[in-house]
Amino acid sequence: MKIEEIEIILQPLREQLRNHALYNELKSLSDIQIFMESHVYAVWDFMSLLKALQINLTCTSLPWKPVKNTNTARFINEIVLEEETDVNELEVLKSHYEMYLDAMVEVGADTSKIKEFLNGIGELDSVLQTIENSDLNEAVKSFLTFTFETIQTQEPHKIAAAFTFGREDLIPDMFLKIVEQAGEDAYPKLEYYLRRHIELDGDEHGPLSLKMIQELCGESDSKWHDVLECSEKALQQRIKLWDHIAKSIQQNKEIIV
Repeated sequence: MKIEEIEIILQPLREQLRNHALYNELKSLSDIQIFMESHVYAVWDFMSLLKALQINLTCTSLPWKPVKNTNTARFINEIVLEEETDVNELEVLKSHYEMYLDAMVEVGADTSKIKEFLNGIGELDSVLQTIENSDLNEAVKSFLTFTFETIQTQEPHKIAAAFTFGREDLIPDMFLKIVEQAGEDAYPKLEYYLRRHIELDGDEHGPLSLKMIQELCGESDSKWHDVLECSEKALQQRIKLWDHIAKSIQQNKEIIV
């Protein structure tokens, strides 16, 4: 099995995600607020997947030793540089997670729950229990639980699968349409974040992440099978999260009416 076969097998799930009813619900600023208040957990756990890859694929301990695969290490370090210490629209260094929080504040979304949740996070060994004990909705809990169960395997090819195939494709484009309707420079932080997201994922991170998986799996059939299984679960979790957000937006519209 190779990366092309994986992509073919995943195509039905990816199409299900691309054609999800959620996209037809995103029509107003209040819809974006509701979306971001749940999606922010996926932005945060993406960073956790990335740092897990950095820990496993680069040398982050002392004394330093050369890594097995410098190509993969370089790729991960490049993504960490851009995701953890990028430049925002004011040329201030910030992580993409922090830029997302700034964009949430800009559009009037509530950031208090995610901040409270992160304040309660301790060591990796206790993350799953913290998620379970939280008052987060079940879709977000399930999404985060899958991510950290994957991270705790400490198997780079599985973590890379969730990192590469478990993400959305259409949200930045949908958001930009709404942002543009609001008028030029109405939401500069959100617009900048979205355009940066599109730029990095499309031009750099997407193709390189596929190469990373190829290098991690090599000729191992069992690893390729793991990648397929993990990728399917990641996409299923994303679909469940989208189901929840779409339902929340619909319920909010019914209340407004």
